[in-house]
Amino acid sequence: MKDKFYQYIQTLQDQICKGLEDVDGGSKFREDIWERPEGGGGRTRVIENGNVFEKGGVNISAVHGKLPDTMQKMFGVGEADFFACGLSLVIHPKNPMVPTVHANWRYFEMYDQNGNIINQWFGGGQDLTPYYLFEEDAIHFHHTCKTACDKHNPEFYPNYKKKCDDYFWNAHRNEARGVGGLFFDYLKTTDTMTMEDWYNFVTEVGNSFLEAYVPIVEKRKNAAYTATQRMWQEIRRGRYVEFNLVHDKGTLFGLKTNGRIESILMSLPPHVQWVYDHHPEKGSEEEKLLKVLKEPINWV
Repeated sequence: MKDKFYQYIQTLQDQICKGLEDVDGGSKFREDIWERPEGGGGRTRVIENGNVFEKGGVNISAVHGKLPDTMQKMFGVGEADFFACGLSLVIHPKNPMVPTVHANWRYFEMYDQNGNIINQWFGGGQDLTPYYLFEEDAIHFHHTCKTACDKHNPEFYPNYKKKCDDYFWNAHRNEARGVGGLFFDYLKTTDTMTMEDWYNFVTEVGNSFLEAYVPIVEKRKNAAYTATQRMWQEIRRGRYVEFNLVHDKGTLFGLKTNGRIESILMSLPPHVQWVYDHHPEKGSEEEKLLKVLKEPINWV
């Protein structure tokens, strides 16, 4: 399974990078191959200063070795070997009318002293973070997520949509990071789902990413915007940074397993602002977004 999924994310990385380069029409992804001293490595691809994308990364990695002490405590296990691979992406567009997007699909195995698999699971999801709210964009993104889920189980979309709303929540701000999408973790063998079934589901979601995001970018990338709207985008990017550094499991996992710091912090936008006690004007489009982020909405 680990070889099969790693092959899949290598292909998916190529497809997504090609799709995003076509939308940008200018900049190309720069590739960086790296190795982890304790075992494994990855292929980082970053796009910067494009026509559409100010900064973005589409990274894959496959790491293995001894499970670090911090992760042993997190999983409630003693010494063990592990393997983890995944694709993680974050795209920050220039235009504040185009939303930021994040996605991740990953697979994990843990082994006993004889090398036998004692635990394995999939995780991942995709979510949208707009700076200006266009309801039809949120509906399109969620509809694409639901379509992928419904091919496998009609309960998946409402379940994983709620998990996404719960997970991407900036508790210290009492607001959502964005308008959500899907989030799932610890997808293990059950009475109704084999690991092969989970593989088929997770890859279905992965394959839906470009369909979920690219039409929104195409619709908004040439929209006019003001310096004030750009400032609002940078203030909201600050909330994105806060979530990734305070709450995000992937960031914490990378830091605690001696991951490559440039790849881990690739998700951070290049231009951000923290304005003291900032409040948007009453009745403004900016305030409209904040109201939506206070309580999850059923978009489909």
